[in-house]
Amino acid sequence: MQTSARNGKSVLITGASSGIGFCAAQTLRQRGYRVIVACRKESDILRLRDLGFDAVALDLDDKNSIDTAAQEVLTLCNHRLFGLFNNAGFGVYGPLNSVSREQLEAQFATNFFGVHQLTLQLLPAMLAHNEGRIVQTSSVMGIISTPGRGAYAASKYALEGWSDALRLELKGSGVFVSLIEPGPIHTAFTQNVEQTQKDKPVKNPGIASRFTLTPEHVVEKLIHALESPRPRVRYSVTLLTVAVRVLKRVLPDKLMDKILANQGKKA
Repeated sequence: MQTSARNGKSVLITGASSGIGFCAAQTLRQRGYRVIVACRKESDILRLRDLGFDAVALDLDDKNSIDTAAQEVLTLCNHRLFGLFNNAGFGVYGPLNSVSREQLEAQFATNFFGVHQLTLQLLPAMLAHNEGRIVQTSSVMGIISTPGRGAYAASKYALEGWSDALRLELKGSGVFVSLIEPGPIHTAFTQNVEQTQKDKPVKNPGIASRFTLTPEHVVEKLIHALESPRPRVRYSVTLLTVAVRVLKRVLPDKLMDKILANQGKKA
């Protein structure tokens, strides 16, 4: 178990077993935060505990798991939580006519419904102290949707809209809500994607590889969202995400559709 951080601020990171979440856990601990990590697999929980982290089991598909994890987190932070990094998530890839209702429900359970439940259970531990930061890992797919990624994009669009409403509802409370919108990042995310058509997997277009960055680039944005007195509403990560946001703002929908459809064919 960790000792109290010198600044006394506790942060929960979900999806912390690898990639962005694990990088964030290591970096924030080095910066003096009391880091609590959450993940699904028992082997990952034991590994993180061996590394000195307070680790809790969390399956965002399971309501009871979320309830239990939230209570453990509140106990660990003595009901004073400064930061919540909702980073856990996965992707269901495939044409929408190949996505079953059950697959779509699973996509939303992890990427959206679980985030809603967990955040609402932990929010009082921020509001009671008039400070807190809620940071969401969204995606470039929270800005646009491309062929084969409709289910995943829908879950991220939902997260974006939900976060916008929560940010406005918390105005003046001392709790800020930020969205991080990564483009292609070197993690195990792609390997863990659930493909609905195993014989025709959805692949990233070749252009994506030219703009791929590392988890450290995402964590840089997380640090700003946690530590700036004026955290941004949205943080774009990778040139691809920046370009997409600009293009969506200035191009007509039909021209944007043509560009995205062509990228889908090249995937």
